[in-house]
Amino acid sequence: MAAPRRIILDCDPGHDDALAVMLAAGDPRVDLVGITTVAGNQTVEKTTRNACAVATVAGLSLTPIVRGADRPLLRPLRIAPDIHGASGLDGPPPLTPTVVPRPGHACDFLIEQVMASPGDVTIVATGPLTNVALALMREPALAETAREIVIMGGAYGRGNVTPAAEFNIYVDPEAASVVFGAPWRLTMMGLDVTHQAACPEEVQERITAIGSPLGIFAGQLLEFFRSTYRREQRMDDPPVHDACAVAYVVDPDLFGTRPARVVVETTGTHTSGMTVTEFVEGGDSRHDVGISVRRDALFDVLVEAIAALG
Repeated sequence: MAAPRRIILDCDPGHDDALAVMLAAGDPRVDLVGITTVAGNQTVEKTTRNACAVATVAGLSLTPIVRGADRPLLRPLRIAPDIHGASGLDGPPPLTPTVVPRPGHACDFLIEQVMASPGDVTIVATGPLTNVALALMREPALAETAREIVIMGGAYGRGNVTPAAEFNIYVDPEAASVVFGAPWRLTMMGLDVTHQAACPEEVQERITAIGSPLGIFAGQLLEFFRSTYRREQRMDDPPVHDACAVAYVVDPDLFGTRPARVVVETTGTHTSGMTVTEFVEGGDSRHDVGISVRRDALFDVLVEAIAALG
């Protein structure tokens, strides 16, 4: 068996980020080096607390959690309480985390971990890309030293905040432009593929039926997430957006991708945050874009990972 893929999960928990953490921690094909947090679904104070809460329930006391940027590079912060609730992780009963974040800043942690192991560490970014952009601006060699970056964000079709833009990119398009423009292998798991990964009620029931505190916690998260997606997005089932980015590292064969060139619109009056995508065949494209997912197999992987954490 190949050695586990070492990843840093840069996230803004968030219900689907929480599931991404569980997948990254529970699947043996991944070694979760650390979790970095950013403002996005909620303020960075809340997303960091939520990361610590998930780590507490999942038993991840040894996994570093490092807080990052509290605002986008240039714009006011936009959060998503309509989807994730006032805490950013509404649904389960409130708990007091026993895991605490480590000192320091996320961008320094990203730089230290990647530069210490050239070609080895993959960054999986499932929130606004502020931390990653800050790290690139501080250490441009990050892009050539990381193994790759996998992003949940963007869309080559319709957005979910505006017709043009997906939330993570819309919150900080300037940061996204820096990240997409850097010279590294980048895979975009956008709405076009993550909306195909909507979690049916029977999968939620399988997760709850695991019977562990984590399984029950994850089921409660999905129940709340389902209710807000039905109300706000008119979707019967909630997409596990961020888990898709981790799952791509776990098993790329779960997804179909196409090579592309992607640039981020930062100035358009009606298109700010749009990921303008040109599909290409061959050539020197550094970008790949998710277009399809083996949904049933993806959920099998997710359920197994949650069960493995006990």
